[in-house]
Amino acid sequence: MSDEQKTGRIIRQISGYFDIAVDGQIFRTRARGNLRQRKVSPVVGDFARFTPGDGATLAALEEVLPRTNLLERPPVANIDQALLVVAAAEPDFSLNLLDRFLVYLEGQQIHAGIYLTKTDLVSASRLAGITQALAGYAAIGYASFHSEPPFGSATLAAVRRTFAGRLTIFTGQTGAGKSTLLNHLVPGLELATGEISKALNRGRHTTRTTELFATDGGLVADTPGFSSLNLLDVTLDNLRDRFPEFVAVAGDCKFRSCQHLAEPKCAVKAAVAAGTIMQSRYDNYVQFHQELAGQRPTYIKK
Repeated sequence: MSDEQKTGRIIRQISGYFDIAVDGQIFRTRARGNLRQRKVSPVVGDFARFTPGDGATLAALEEVLPRTNLLERPPVANIDQALLVVAAAEPDFSLNLLDRFLVYLEGQQIHAGIYLTKTDLVSASRLAGITQALAGYAAIGYASFHSEPPFGSATLAAVRRTFAGRLTIFTGQTGAGKSTLLNHLVPGLELATGEISKALNRGRHTTRTTELFATDGGLVADTPGFSSLNLLDVTLDNLRDRFPEFVAVAGDCKFRSCQHLAEPKCAVKAAVAAGTIMQSRYDNYVQFHQELAGQRPTYIKK
């Protein structure tokens, strides 16, 4: 085995093996036993040092370099941005679920964009309502993409322009069309796609592993979807900080510790009343706060 170590990025994990990319080459490695003893678990997206094999022996993964972030569901490290894929229908579009994903990603300091799929499965009026809501998210800083019919070339080109120099994960609810979108963005990829269960209004999981693919000067990852998403890695103390538009005005609240609920002279509630913060975002924040406090949530009827 060569003594000269190399540094690369883990792009694939398969049954205990880790494929590491270095300057266009792929090295299949196994993690050293001392990593397990130190309770270090390499994941896709990690930068790692390894010792190449000599043909008779397999390359050895020696060290995982410090991470900027780590998602545990799914396990991916050093993510630069996420494209949150949501469907207009099948499964039904949900602002509540969209906000749950965004709360999760904000906690990992991962910038998010939103891609709306299945725009051909809803009425024009329903689509107009969804796109109006997404315009509100764009105003917050969550760029949104959609086209009619789905997967329009100009929209796909706009998404591709965000890839260069970044690791982008595609995430969202099961069945929303993440793998289908990636197949349009990266021709020849041919990821498996699944159908929607009509009885459960959710998709079958078609992505079983996480893998990085090189495209448009960056890396992208298709990740297993979720049938539902609980509030992950968030507390009552930091929930309010997961809403960027709340943070932007919270300095004007009367109380520094304002939770934007029953406190007087709350700048966030004033912004909601003025229409500069989306009512649906505030309603979901209140519901999430109740869930974290162990209270019975008050669901908003639509």
